[in-house]
Amino acid sequence: MPPYQPSSDWQFDVPTSGSKRLPPAARSFESLAHQGYGFEAAIADLIDNSIDAGAHNVVVSFLRDTGERGSRDRLVGLLVIDDGHGMDDASLDTAMTVGGRERYATGSLGYFGAGLKAASLSHADALTVISRTKRSPSTGRRWLTARAQADFTCDIVDATYCQNLVDRYDGVIGWHGTIVRWDQVRAFETITAGQTDRYLNDAIERLETHLGLYLHRFLARDGFHVDIVVEDVHTQEELDHRGVEPIDPFGYRVPGRAGFPRTYVAPVEGVGDVALTAHIWPPKSPLVAYRGIGPLAERQGFYLYRNDRLVQAGGWNDTRSPEGHLALARIAVDLPPEPNDVFALTVKKDGVQVTPAFARGLERAADQTTGHSFAEYVHEAEATYREAAKRRTEVKRMAVIPPGKGIDPKLKRMLRDELPQLEGDDPITFIWAKLDVPPGVDSAELLFTIDHKERLVVLNKDYRHAFNGGRRGGSNDAPVLKGLLYLMLNEIFQKERVWANQTDKVALWNSVLVTAVRAELARSEG
Repeated sequence: MPPYQPSSDWQFDVPTSGSKRLPPAARSFESLAHQGYGFEAAIADLIDNSIDAGAHNVVVSFLRDTGERGSRDRLVGLLVIDDGHGMDDASLDTAMTVGGRERYATGSLGYFGAGLKAASLSHADALTVISRTKRSPSTGRRWLTARAQADFTCDIVDATYCQNLVDRYDGVIGWHGTIVRWDQVRAFETITAGQTDRYLNDAIERLETHLGLYLHRFLARDGFHVDIVVEDVHTQEELDHRGVEPIDPFGYRVPGRAGFPRTYVAPVEGVGDVALTAHIWPPKSPLVAYRGIGPLAERQGFYLYRNDRLVQAGGWNDTRSPEGHLALARIAVDLPPEPNDVFALTVKKDGVQVTPAFARGLERAADQTTGHSFAEYVHEAEATYREAAKRRTEVKRMAVIPPGKGIDPKLKRMLRDELPQLEGDDPITFIWAKLDVPPGVDSAELLFTIDHKERLVVLNKDYRHAFNGGRRGGSNDAPVLKGLLYLMLNEIFQKERVWANQTDKVALWNSVLVTAVRAELARSEG
């Protein structure tokens, strides 16, 4: 560039006289750990990497020290395990480098090259990644926040330990896969004595909902599964296990208005035609996909997808303000795969910033078959809501205590869809065990007992085989029995104490059910 000559004319290019390299200071790592990632969004970001690696199975494992070996009951860490194609040494170094990956394959969920590090270090002070491929042995790297902030030093994990950890989870990894390990998880260290179960139940419920929603298109496919488990860190026993079910934000059974969903095409400058699939939910729907994913005012509007991954669940992107009478309006938009200046994804993949070009495109959006405008769609969604508000024929069901551990995830989801929940109440838990009965009472005459204070239903393990058809039962087995007992006992658990008439009901139900079980066993043996 020629030397700058002073001039009164405006300089459209800023004159320069040279350049110098200014590498980031090590403490810039601190800003990476303060990106504002929520816990659920951070885990979802890690699972994005698993999907990009071609994983079929992903397990999120909360590691729990139950305190039976002299320590206190606590959560000691978290793992995300997948059976993707894995990484060798060079690939792992790239993955652990901030912004290390410059290109992503078409259709990848990765974008900025910072998600693994930013998501993990937003919640944990130690991030370890161990991986293996079909052609390379297990290898590992570890970031410690304190050391990274000092000089960007990344640890090389002992090769023997890498292989031992892979072997520990060979039921998932097999010949290839990756383990992401979080230690010194800050939220775990704030759990007070006796509150681990409550924390886990709340955290897993939120995580299950978040993953079910944002990854619903992947979870709906055959051959992809995400499970959340709580693992005894010493014995590897699964203390809880929940399969994540897809939550389709457009998963109503019948639309709220005839003729929908309807597709509108918006001509957006700089991008081209953008398809908007507009839905109107049925009014007053009890489904989790409508009511259970957040405040209705925040869940109306645009649902933006990038490569089938939901990156924004509701909101009008400054094209209009949320309004109560637009609660039924939801629009699915698949973002253009090519980089563009109109739609900008946030680092956390929890929203999209748009330019005014999108709003101008909405003003001209129309159904290309009928000429029906997007503005008319908004009017129809509002009219559907207002018409339903005038009708007073809705039957309201009694609110119930939420279902807890021991109930099949699909059954649990259905119960939440159909019955309003008493938010904040401890859930009803089911376990199989030897019944603890008073002297003189024959436990063989009981199918279950209840612990009213602990919201616990204890099922007689001597009858477990009758409900599993000879198969080994899991923690969520016998869904028919547990579903019936959940409905029957809910009202009793809601009372402050168990009265004599309720005790009599429990005795009657036990007599009937034990007789039915014995009759069923006699049939199968005959």
